[in-house]
Amino acid sequence: MPEILKADKNLSAETVLSRAAEIIIAGGVVAYPTETFYGLGADATNEKAIQKIYAIKGRNFASPISVIIDSRENLYPLVEEVPACALKLIESFWPGPLTIIFKASAHIPQILTAGSGKIGIRISSHTGARTLAQKINRPLTATSANISASPECSAAEEVARQLGNKVDAILDLGNTRGGKGSTIIDVTPKPPQILRAGVIDRLTLGKLIDFQ
Repeated sequence: MPEILKADKNLSAETVLSRAAEIIIAGGVVAYPTETFYGLGADATNEKAIQKIYAIKGRNFASPISVIIDSRENLYPLVEEVPACALKLIESFWPGPLTIIFKASAHIPQILTAGSGKIGIRISSHTGARTLAQKINRPLTATSANISASPECSAAEEVARQLGNKVDAILDLGNTRGGKGSTIIDVTPKPPQILRAGVIDRLTLGKLIDFQ
């Protein structure tokens, strides 16, 4: 079974988050909670670690993997440009369950973007997820912690049952909200295109920007 990282009377949340960061920096994969579901966290600059994510999920390499960052400052090295519409979205919905797809910088691994030249990014409103991204000091993969086409997990126990020892560790910081996933919007076309209507609905987005 994977290493279970859970705060208790003997271990602080800071300690278990630091241990999770150590595993990720060393090239491992850690399941961790976000504001929606549990995600699979790896160093998004490490191609071997990204390959592990695809293997764990049984996922097609044609499907890109999004990332979580801890601050707006860390957005700019990852993207070619930040359109005005994206700035409006960031101001209104980050941190939060909104994944924005940008044109990826040239140095982003193609395996992460599935050769699309685009990268999905969000700042999570879950303190644990954001802190983990801060501790590894690099983008954190944010694909859901499940086998492809299987149910997403909102509890550490669900992750353990579905993935078992395929992951190196599970960061158990309690149950997530579940329900809908993050909303995904691609700001590379004009007007932007909503690829998935999740927690933030189309009506709410439509009050801020025009989209396809």
